[in-house]
Amino acid sequence: MPDTGIWLRSLLPFVVMCFGGFMALLDIQIVASSLQQIGGGLSAAQDQIAWVQTAYLIAEIVVIPLSGWLTRVFSTRWLFAASAAGFTLSSLLCGLAWNIESMIVFRALQGLLGASMIPIVFTSSFYYFEGQRRVYAAAVIGTIASVAPTLGPVIGGWITDTLNWHWLFYVNLLPGAAITILGALSVKIDEPDLKLLNGADYTGIGLMAVALGTLEYVLEEGSRWNWFDDATIRSCAWLAAIAGVLFVVRSLTFARPVVDLRALGNRNFALGCFLSFVTGIGIFSTIYLTPLFLGYVRGFSAWQTGVAIFSTGVASLAGVPVYIILARKFDTRWLMMFGLASFGLAMWGFTYITHEWGGAELLVPQILRGFPQVFAVAPAVTLGLGSLPPERLKYASGLFNMMRNLGGAVGIAVCGAILNARTNFHFDAIAYHLTPANGPMERMIAGLSSRYAAIPGSLDDGHVAALKQLWLLAYREASTLAYADAFRAIMIAFIAATLLVPLLRNVVPPKLPAAAH
Repeated sequence: MPDTGIWLRSLLPFVVMCFGGFMALLDIQIVASSLQQIGGGLSAAQDQIAWVQTAYLIAEIVVIPLSGWLTRVFSTRWLFAASAAGFTLSSLLCGLAWNIESMIVFRALQGLLGASMIPIVFTSSFYYFEGQRRVYAAAVIGTIASVAPTLGPVIGGWITDTLNWHWLFYVNLLPGAAITILGALSVKIDEPDLKLLNGADYTGIGLMAVALGTLEYVLEEGSRWNWFDDATIRSCAWLAAIAGVLFVVRSLTFARPVVDLRALGNRNFALGCFLSFVTGIGIFSTIYLTPLFLGYVRGFSAWQTGVAIFSTGVASLAGVPVYIILARKFDTRWLMMFGLASFGLAMWGFTYITHEWGGAELLVPQILRGFPQVFAVAPAVTLGLGSLPPERLKYASGLFNMMRNLGGAVGIAVCGAILNARTNFHFDAIAYHLTPANGPMERMIAGLSSRYAAIPGSLDDGHVAALKQLWLLAYREASTLAYADAFRAIMIAFIAATLLVPLLRNVVPPKLPAAAH
């Protein structure tokens, strides 16, 4: 019979923190399938509504690397409780937003305050669990990191269609309050050390915030403004590069840096960060591309989109017990190779996409993508973070988690650029063949012209209406081919990641002393 005291000291606080991390990760994508409804409710322009996601990501990606230092200053308990409380309060403010400007501010606040819950879950697992239990904890964390963003559009679409977009944020209030209280009562890992506020590397914090914030802006907004043709994008790119170089120099020369870049000297940790970066590309980019395709090419509603991609989340959950069983018997490096290779295979399956694809056609590729996600994420935690000594975990965990989110930001930006460039390329290639010499096209135009000419009250003559329809068909096919190109680029990234896994050293979790449990 399990010891109740051990359960209260380890499992309960870990579960509480897992729920907090799940909420913070879920809210990155919970608005993904409902942006149109939010924009309509706030009378926002098309180029403004994307900031509902961008503001959250920029704030989160800046705070996550600071979590190690913040934990040392305020303690794990109070930082987690304050982060959960701030996330809950800012969720309420998001639901009460009265225009797009207030929504952007409140979403940034939500990301800023809630971000620390994510890396805290990663580091706490190494405190609460040892031996084989650490592998199980890594599997749970890997599931959260991969499933939460995947379920975001599904849950968000259902909430928006069933209630309204305000409840995307109100749904956080009760669980957020419960997590805040339980976190404050149950998490007891370390004590605060406010003396660290004296002499802290505030210059490094400022440089990192500027570098990551401007880099995230460039990645999120670059494709919309044609990249370096826009003066603001150019300025932000230069600012990100200069601040980033200065931050690296500062972190390597300052005695007590806020982010432990020296941990990258550990081969496992450096490779783990890169593999986490690639996994972030895969998880976030596919969540970005699939709803976009279903919404714009297929014309699906928020709920229809959520249902169509639901199989990914189910497959991800199904992979967890299988991973736990196999992790007992096999080297986690080979399990990670399987996970990354399967993800790449799924992306290859997506390259056969056509304009007719819906939930049925997406089922097999999404299962191949969802099932191995825990195999790709969990071993990176065990092999990357698990290779560091305990005293370095807090500072390194923030960097590790930032790499996954940064991978997502880079992946989305690159996929957006691919969609823009390749749609134009494929459209020109298709249009090249749409000439009077093309017999089938001429017959289609003639048939459409007579059909539209027969419609009473039509503003266009039949021939013009037929040409418009031809343009829409050509654009639809060009867009679909561009989505295939984007999935192919993700596949290449996963092939490279799979080939790097053998360079990792195996990490065996330390065994528990006989009297520990």
